[in-house]
Amino acid sequence: MQGSLAPDMLVAGHTQAKAVHAEHPDHRLFGILVFLVAEACLFLGLFIAYLAFSLNSPVWPPEGTPERELLLPGINTLILIGSSFVIHQAKPAIKANNVRGLRLWFSLTALMGAIFLMGQIYEYSHLEFGLTTNLFASTFYVLTGFHGLHVAAGLLFILAVLWRSLKPGHYSPEYHFGVEAAEVYWHFVDGVWIVLFVLLYLL
Repeated sequence: MQGSLAPDMLVAGHTQAKAVHAEHPDHRLFGILVFLVAEACLFLGLFIAYLAFSLNSPVWPPEGTPERELLLPGINTLILIGSSFVIHQAKPAIKANNVRGLRLWFSLTALMGAIFLMGQIYEYSHLEFGLTTNLFASTFYVLTGFHGLHVAAGLLFILAVLWRSLKPGHYSPEYHFGVEAAEVYWHFVDGVWIVLFVLLYLL
């Protein structure tokens, strides 16, 4: 009897919390956007430093730097861009009260994010230059490594949403901030990578 009441009490408590939130403006998404603006400024500083190094060097990358392989990073880029379209499907799903659909789209996004990280690790293990080879190598590892940390954080964010979706009634058509926040963060990570790919591999 006591065990059967637990889910009902959980849903009731969660509903009460939603009612409290409904009485006050919800600024959490705005807070996420402010955080991402701050993160964008960090990346912008790194981009400017990279461009300054390249524009003030007679040859860039410096002579002796091995050629960069485009195939694996190109595939990784397609995977990450594709994951943005995949995660975007989760919001319409939860708005239709389709929690199973939410789990499906977030699970696929998590898988694609993990594949991206594994591809990056594989690339690191096969690069012919190290962190201290030259200035280009150092900035390459700093930029891609910093972005990789953000991908890993986004992956944990997505997994947290998946875990919370297992609780009955945690996400609904009216209350799904975690879903929105994870999607916005993931789009940010994808957008930063596109800029990185152009700077480091195409220019």
